[in-house]
Formats: sequence, C-alpha cells, structure tokens
Amino acid sequence: MARFDETNPFFRPLWRRAVIVVFCLGWATFELVSGALFWGGLFAAAGLYLLWVLIINYFPASDSTDADRPDDPTP
Repeated sequence: MARFDETNPFFRPLWRRAVIVVFCLGWATFELVSGALFWGGLFAAAGLYLLWVLIINYFPASDSTDADRPDDPTP
C-alpha cells in the first residue's frame, strides 16, 4: 500500500500545504452543507489528516545526503 510522502519537495512551501488543507476542509464543508454525508466525512477526514501531516507535524527533509552524515561508518 502506498504511503503519503510528506517529504516530497513539492510540499516545502507553507502556502502550498495550507492551500491543500484549506481546499480539502472547504470541500468537506460544501459536501456536508449539500447533504452528502459520506463525501463530506471523507474529505473532512482527509483534510484533518493533511492538517496533522502537513501543518502541525511537518518536518522538512534535510538537503544533505546520507554520505554527509557525521555518524556514517564509511571512511
């Protein structure tokens, strides 16, 4: 099963992460107001997951390679 890759360089700018989260939560609101509870719940769950992953718990990937790490045992 594929895992969501929050370390992708596409997600580095904060504004992109915020737009994705706001879009999902906005679409969930639209669906819930329209009476589509399944789709509203689905987009709400996706939006809340993305809020956690992309905003609250976001740590950008370092630009260094594994060879640059000081604990690398290879000479």
